[in-house]
Amino acid sequence: MVDLNSSPVGVADLRPTEEAVATARAARRASQDAPLLAAVRGETPSRRPAWMMRQAGRSLPEYRELRREVGMLDSCFRPDLLAEITMQPVRRHDADAAILFSDIVVPLKAAGVAVDIVAGRGPVLESPVRSAEAIQDLPVVEAAQLEAVVEGIGGILEELRDDQVLIGFAGAPFTLASYLIEGGPSKNHGVTKAMMYSQPKLWHALMEKLTPTVVRFLKVQIEAGADAVQLFDSWAGFLSLRDYREFVAPYTERIIAAVRPYGVPVTHFGVNTGELLGEMAAVGPDMIGVDWKTPMDVAARRVAADLAAAHDAGDPRVPADRTVRAVQGNLDPAILLAGPDVIAEQVARVVAEGDRAVAEGNALGHVFNLGHGVLPETDPDAITRAFAEVHEL
Repeated sequence: MVDLNSSPVGVADLRPTEEAVATARAARRASQDAPLLAAVRGETPSRRPAWMMRQAGRSLPEYRELRREVGMLDSCFRPDLLAEITMQPVRRHDADAAILFSDIVVPLKAAGVAVDIVAGRGPVLESPVRSAEAIQDLPVVEAAQLEAVVEGIGGILEELRDDQVLIGFAGAPFTLASYLIEGGPSKNHGVTKAMMYSQPKLWHALMEKLTPTVVRFLKVQIEAGADAVQLFDSWAGFLSLRDYREFVAPYTERIIAAVRPYGVPVTHFGVNTGELLGEMAAVGPDMIGVDWKTPMDVAARRVAADLAAAHDAGDPRVPADRTVRAVQGNLDPAILLAGPDVIAEQVARVVAEGDRAVAEGNALGHVFNLGHGVLPETDPDAITRAFAEVHEL
């Protein structure tokens, strides 16, 4: 049986060694003047940095050709495909960042969890995790199980320019927990939330088990040379602020604190999280990703006000020097289907909102992105056009 009263894994237990930090620093090859890194620091970049979530994948004909007979998860564990798929949109669109081609469930699969990605549905578990025994049997990923990812990153770094960064990513514990508990995608996450409310000790035991896996997955990517990382909590928007604060935030905070010594920027993003932005910022990321439903300047204003209030209330997570964040986003992905005139108009709007967030002192910088991922039916030329519009403003 799992000990539901066991003490949590502390941040100190997850932090990298000085040797690991030095290894990671030596592996990174992007210039510190790369536009994305400069924007996150609050400096003036040589051009406005832009990348798009799901920029690699189904919208590109070269991707569909490459993956014609290869399963999604299989491609994530083949270094040659991993590198090629990651680089395809960077070459085509002149993106300022490559986002590692992967999936939220990759570390679970690597650890030995029976999970697959079913076309048209998403990640599906052979056996949902809903008991203390199942949590006890849930493996924690080891670095050696991620060697294919490390090798793939090596191939990516060989091709990126020094003004382009590689972004690693991982799913946050709540989103991973939901897939495990539901057994696959869910429209309302009812089984997940029922466990959270009715069996809080069991819930926390699962989150404790998942947290080291997320940290290790991020560590492996950073030590292999990732210049930045993004933590996706895709389904956090289904939670109330109170529930997010109690059941999710402590684990996300621990993950971000564990990778902080590496010195790479950390972005935190979730969908439908407009009401959670302040709390998502309080857990310590360098940049907040914003979906398309909240204007960039409004989101930055909200984050700054919430962090200031938390600091004034004595929240230990929010020291005086953690009152602003860079912001990322947030064009509606559907805009890319609407034609060149609309794309130009809406890109300019998002850029103006990002500039306003910085000018008002509520954000350090702005990185252009979508408010979620590229839709699979998007014309690649429309994506290229959007990048060009950003870079011309």
